[in-house]
Amino acid sequence: MLNNVWVALGITFLAALVWLRFNDYLAQKGWLSGQVSRKIIHIGTGPIYVLCWLLFPERPAARFLAALVPLSFTAQFALIGLGIIKDEASVAAMSRTGDRREILRGPLYYGIIFVLLTIVYWRSSPIGIVALMLMCGGDGLADIMGKRFGRVHLPWSPKKSWIGSLGMLIGGWVFAMIVPGLYLATHMLPGRLDSFLLPVTIIAIVGMLVESMPFLDIDNITVTLAALIMGHILLP
Repeated sequence: MLNNVWVALGITFLAALVWLRFNDYLAQKGWLSGQVSRKIIHIGTGPIYVLCWLLFPERPAARFLAALVPLSFTAQFALIGLGIIKDEASVAAMSRTGDRREILRGPLYYGIIFVLLTIVYWRSSPIGIVALMLMCGGDGLADIMGKRFGRVHLPWSPKKSWIGSLGMLIGGWVFAMIVPGLYLATHMLPGRLDSFLLPVTIIAIVGMLVESMPFLDIDNITVTLAALIMGHILLP
C-alpha cells in the first residue's frame, strides 16, 4: 500500500493503459483477431485494475479516485463508439466485425460495471471483487473456448456451447478464487481462503447458468448481477 493516493492512481492508470494499448497494437497489426483481442482485454483488464486497489492508502476518497480509471476509459469507449473520436486500433481490438458501434455494447457495459462496483463495494467486501472476477475470467474464457472448440451447442441457447459453459465455470471460479485470495494474503480482507471454496463454487455455477442464456451482448450485466445477488447470500 502506498502513502500517496495520487501515485497509486497514476500507477493504476498506467497499468490499465499499457494493457489496453498492447492489445490494440496486436489487433491492429493483425496478430490477434478483433474477437480474441476483445476477450483478452476483457479477461486481463479487470484483475490488473482490482489488484491495483491494493496500492491505495486508506482514504475516504480513494474509491472515487480509483473509479476515475474505468470511468475515463468508458468515456473514451463511448466517444469512439459514437464516432466522435477516431481510433482504429481500439475499434480493431474491441469489436467483433470492425464496426465501431459494437463498442457501445459489451465494452461499454464492462466499464460502467467497474465504475459502479468500485464505488459501492471497493475493497472492504469480497462481494464486488468476486462478481467482477467472475465476469472477467468466466465470460471472457467462455467466449474464447466456445468459439474455438464449441461443437455441441446448448439446446436452449443455439449460439452457445457446452465447452463455452465449461470455460465460464472454470475461468470464473479460478479468477474469483485467486484475486480475493491475494486480498486475504495481504490481510486486506479478513478470513481464510478455504472459507471461500464452497460459496465461490456455487456463485460460479450460477454464473455459468446465467451466461448460458440466449441473451446477446448483456452477459456482462446479467452475470455480474447474478454474482452480486449470490454474493450477498453466501459471502461474509
